[in-house]
Amino acid sequence: MKRTFFDNVIIVIVLLLIGIFIALGSYTTYATQKALVSEKQNNLINEANLLSEQTITSYVQGITSMEYLQVRFNEFEDALKTNVWYFDSNGKMIVVSNPANYEKLPYNLKAINQDINLKKTFTMTGDFYGMFSGTVISIGLPIYTDSGQNGYLVLHTSMTELESLQDDMLSIMYMPFLVLILVVGVVLAYLSGTVIRPITKLNNAAREYAKGNFDTRTGVKRKDEIGELSDSLEYMASELSKLDEYRKNFIANISHDFRSPLTSIKGYLEAMLDGTIPVEKYDRYLNIVLTESKRLSKLTTGLLELNDFDTYGPILKKQNFDVVDIIREVRNTVEGVCDNKQIDLRLNCPAEHTFVYADKMKIGQVIYNLVDNAIKFSHKGGQIQITVYDKNDKVFVSVKDDGPGIEKDKQNKVFDRFYKTDPSRGKDKQGTGLGLSITKEIIKAHGEHIDLISTPGVGSEFVFSLPKANERK
Repeated sequence: MKRTFFDNVIIVIVLLLIGIFIALGSYTTYATQKALVSEKQNNLINEANLLSEQTITSYVQGITSMEYLQVRFNEFEDALKTNVWYFDSNGKMIVVSNPANYEKLPYNLKAINQDINLKKTFTMTGDFYGMFSGTVISIGLPIYTDSGQNGYLVLHTSMTELESLQDDMLSIMYMPFLVLILVVGVVLAYLSGTVIRPITKLNNAAREYAKGNFDTRTGVKRKDEIGELSDSLEYMASELSKLDEYRKNFIANISHDFRSPLTSIKGYLEAMLDGTIPVEKYDRYLNIVLTESKRLSKLTTGLLELNDFDTYGPILKKQNFDVVDIIREVRNTVEGVCDNKQIDLRLNCPAEHTFVYADKMKIGQVIYNLVDNAIKFSHKGGQIQITVYDKNDKVFVSVKDDGPGIEKDKQNKVFDRFYKTDPSRGKDKQGTGLGLSITKEIIKAHGEHIDLISTPGVGSEFVFSLPKANERK
């Protein structure tokens, strides 16, 4: 399995801690040993001075015998676990504590090492020139009395007890660090379970979303920032799924809407060229070709306009204008169509003029789209009412028909691009499915709202709002 970034981080942290532990252990061991040896050497020097003052001085002065000196040395060794060697000023051995316990005894100190200066103090750690099988701490110092130098005292003590003390001290010193490592391990394990694994799941889910598998779930349910991120990812996937479905529908719709008129145009033109359609019927079929071409042009224009909306947003040129005048212009434009279908188009405008602050051309497009839609779905002999009224600082425009109406479950879809209601609702099936979508985009760009009120079998009403004209504008 491929290691993640977080796995690498954990490995680095663990290795770093181990490295720190080894370095700290090595340094601490060295420093502790050095300090303990130094302290022990100082203690041995102090003990040697006391032994010299209390015992050897009496022997030199003839107050005590060599036998007494031997007994005192033996007691000293038993009490302090320290071997005592006493030499004269020439390095010749005089007395050694418990001589029976040592296989090798330096009867002459100079014979061991010629570099030993019997007039100076020395300290060393080791086997003392091979005299001991283990490591010992050794000190040597000259003995002085009133008559001058009266010998040389050498003390040896084993490192065993010191090493045991060192181990105890190091154990105490290492314990907090070991506890720290344990705590860090627990924290890393916790982070692995609560942070790293969920993030890994989120990463895997994101990869699936990138592949188009929007039904994938993160598997992370928590009430914290990671949980919020999980919810956001799943919400994003849901929205991407909708967009993907919209894209598929968009391609299918646009393919169908372009293919149908193109097929008609191609078919009629080929029939005219090969003589299938007689010359006397050319006018009829050329008019059909022209109508289909206009539908293609209208569809292309609508697509380009929506693309501009998506890319740049509607570019508005707001001004004060009379919305009633625009409605009258639209009525004049569709008057011929209404007459052919015997539709009664009525204007209900209590005021002769109603001024708004908006983009005049685009609001004219909105009104035309709504009226054109109402005409498509109005029965022969039906009625369309355009009403203008104001409330507070808003002007409302209503376009109402008495057509078949729209089912409640379809009303929230009428503004979707390429959405077309059941073809049985109207006889005009040449719409692009873009008019209401463009209408909503224009109204939304003005910061206003458009609503649909529809009852099946009764009719539909579209109502949108516009801001009143401001005299200062």
